[in-house]
Amino acid sequence: MRRETKKNLFVAGTYGAVLFLGLLLGKNFTDENSRTGRNNLFPLGIIDNSSKVQRMIDLIAENYVDSVGVDALQELAIDEIVDQLDPHSEYLRPNEALQQHETLEGSFEGIGIEYYILNDTLMTVGLIPDGPAQRAGMRVGDKLLAINGDTIAGKPISEKMLEKKIRGRRGTAIEIAIHRNGTDLGLPLKVMRDRVEVSSIDAAYLIDSVTAYIKIRRFGARTAEDFERSLSNLKKQGAQRLVLDLRENGGGYFNAATALASHFFDSKQLIVYTEGAHEPRVDYYSSADGLFGNGELAVLIDENSASASEIVAGAIQDLERGIIVGRKSYGKALVQEQFGFGDGSALNLTVARYYTPLGRCIQKSYKANSDSILYTAHLPALGQPDTVTYTTTSGKHVYGGGGISPDVFVPADSNRASTLYRKIRKASLIETYVYSRLTKSVPTYSVENYLKGYFLPEEEYGRFLQYIRDNGLEYSADEVDATQSMVRSDIEALLGRYYFGSEAFFKVKNRSDKVVAQALLALQGE
Repeated sequence: MRRETKKNLFVAGTYGAVLFLGLLLGKNFTDENSRTGRNNLFPLGIIDNSSKVQRMIDLIAENYVDSVGVDALQELAIDEIVDQLDPHSEYLRPNEALQQHETLEGSFEGIGIEYYILNDTLMTVGLIPDGPAQRAGMRVGDKLLAINGDTIAGKPISEKMLEKKIRGRRGTAIEIAIHRNGTDLGLPLKVMRDRVEVSSIDAAYLIDSVTAYIKIRRFGARTAEDFERSLSNLKKQGAQRLVLDLRENGGGYFNAATALASHFFDSKQLIVYTEGAHEPRVDYYSSADGLFGNGELAVLIDENSASASEIVAGAIQDLERGIIVGRKSYGKALVQEQFGFGDGSALNLTVARYYTPLGRCIQKSYKANSDSILYTAHLPALGQPDTVTYTTTSGKHVYGGGGISPDVFVPADSNRASTLYRKIRKASLIETYVYSRLTKSVPTYSVENYLKGYFLPEEEYGRFLQYIRDNGLEYSADEVDATQSMVRSDIEALLGRYYFGSEAFFKVKNRSDKVVAQALLALQGE
């Protein structure tokens, strides 16, 4: 998993709403490969080559004029060593290792709420279906006043402080004082912490009468299982084609990618292979005739689609199973294995490269770290330039190095880079406006009516423009014209998510998504 995408671990586009599910101590995590087999790393000092480093740390700890923490010195040494490797090898502190593990396992011990901090008050903006909070009677829109008798409303509170108050063992209780619809509830709600399961599927629905749309957030432990369940349901509703959205998907478990890709092929098709200096070549084949082995398929990618996403896209492109639509992917073809330390910290170490069925290594250049002493001599082998051409069975050319190039290119909307839009997003003005002004009453219409008929009224958009001006953002008429469609879509999607759940968010966004539109045209042969 790329360091740049670690923060993108829940639903893309929730606009600052933070999912808090509690933390769960768990087993070892591997970013791109579940083949552990070597779970312990020798501490510094045991191996001869590291004795000098350990001796120096010991001398400092025993003789330095001031007291120095040995653990801190060791971590500094480890950080410096790892910085000399490829950009994807990394040393994780215990809390970082836990967070990565929990995210990809998709299982937490907590209460299952999403919240947004609105004017120093925690506002519930989402509930995990049938999670502990929902079972206890919490509702979207509830404002949290106190936790276990400690007031949290009306004063600044950090995520770390919230975790300390909310997290705890499964089966333990937490009492939350609630303000709902303008009134404080008489008694706090008692919520029993429990295991919370979170699907790696953001959305799965029929985008038209015969086309399924499935968006995968990450490749976790149950991604293939979640996908199979979702697609089976959609096939029963008449799905014959599929749009698989892997945009903003930064990767995950290696075996989750191969298991998902298996659904698109007959058995015993080569999907990917791995190889490294200390890792002999291992081929990974589709395990059985896939659930969607014959239907028309389009895969959506962008510059943040990485590693496991690229394994799937590369196999589909090389074997001409479907079309790739969007923008060039990130370009990560390195496989990490995790080695755990006894204190819960871990080393995610690159042990191999992966190659698509045609033998492509789509790893991009390491130029940003070209001064690293340990791999500079091997740099030519770490990536292949885009000029290296491979040919598919039908004669189509595909390329190695620098990511997966789409078959149908759709450029990014340049208006998203506009100064006004970036300022609006950075200040979280859309979320604050929606949660403070547009969520006062529950709508009487259904989600279907909302999706078909709700568009932000002109007068409401005008009030939003005045709102951002009141918050110090000045703008020109040209800037408003350039960003209007995006801002409207963002507000409509976030409001739909608040009332109807996370899937509604993507249904609204897809109404005006140019990449989705191009995928539908390509599937229809246009």
